[in-house]
Amino acid sequence: MSRQELIATSGFGMEGLVAAELNRLGYGQQKVENGRVTFQGDERAVCRTNLWLRCAERVVLKVGSFEAQTFEELFEKTKALPWPDLLPEKACFPVNGKSVRSRLHSVPDCQAIVKKAIVEKMKQRYKVSWFEETGPKYTIEVALLKDVATLTIDTSGPGLHKRGYRKIAGKAPLKETMAAGMIYLSKWRAGRTLIDPFCGSGTIPVEAALIGLNKAPGLERSFEAETWPDIPEKLWQEARTEALDLLDKDSKLEIEGYDLNASAVSLARLHAQEAGVDKQIHFQQRPVADLSSKKKYGYVICNPPYGIRLEEKEPIEKLYREMIQVFNRLESWSFYILTNHQNFERLYGRKADKNRKLYNGMIECHYYQFFGPRPPRKSEVGDANKQLEG
Repeated sequence: MSRQELIATSGFGMEGLVAAELNRLGYGQQKVENGRVTFQGDERAVCRTNLWLRCAERVVLKVGSFEAQTFEELFEKTKALPWPDLLPEKACFPVNGKSVRSRLHSVPDCQAIVKKAIVEKMKQRYKVSWFEETGPKYTIEVALLKDVATLTIDTSGPGLHKRGYRKIAGKAPLKETMAAGMIYLSKWRAGRTLIDPFCGSGTIPVEAALIGLNKAPGLERSFEAETWPDIPEKLWQEARTEALDLLDKDSKLEIEGYDLNASAVSLARLHAQEAGVDKQIHFQQRPVADLSSKKKYGYVICNPPYGIRLEEKEPIEKLYREMIQVFNRLESWSFYILTNHQNFERLYGRKADKNRKLYNGMIECHYYQFFGPRPPRKSEVGDANKQLEG
């Protein structure tokens, strides 16, 4: 596989963060669209982006894109693509599909036609009439949007939000990719205190610790493209060695996670241990009403309960009214709150300095950002905190 187009897919509202991550990795030639960032890369880029992207959902190889208004067009234009250059003879190549505002709205039919077209093209190269599909997996997707078909091959396998540390899902879990995005948007960095007073199973504190240690989020998992013969195992080994060399084990982190539910706190501790960051996070069972800190400056980043069910609405709205009273105790801090409640600012009693639309799964949310005063230089912050702790 030579240098060609790759796509990092993402949730809506996260595209800019994914583009920034790709820039940091050295892949700056990009096209940013809804739900995806297209960039140029080779085999090494497949390895590095899968290991390092915190906010992307997956990395896919773009095979081709074309207009298709009929099934015949879809078949012929799919067949014209260079499938034998990408798929070995024994490749297992299932076809997934989706269609949005397109004439070809029957997804099963589109999948079947794409599969048939690929098989016909493969027959020309391999001179066989039947493909066993017993080899490495190449998951193909045909995505139709406004009569334009885009064909891709998935390199990731399970979504990149599946870091490997979350063994048990808590109630209404926040995706790891979303948690990482919330942290990036806050501009938090190692050396500053971070508290999540609604930590649940610990996703925000764990993702913050991974960022603070500069630990690649995919370091503990495998990827579908690792089985592909055209990406040498050596490249995966080199990418992992690079990630280990860049790990900042000596970074001093001040991350705390609290929750009213004792089971959630136990689960958070387990996840932190699985992620290898349990020594960087302090978890404790504590109601939000007891939130406090001796630090003068810091960040609260949280995903409080939404109250989607009718019977939850009143207690959740009461909680939102109480939050401002509690958070006001930390008068020099910054607060970042994700919720889907349309009247959050009214209930909270303060208009956000900034808000951003994000999707927590299929739930449309807003990320409300309340900025505290800019802290003085690091030496001055240390002196101030020592005085408070004295």
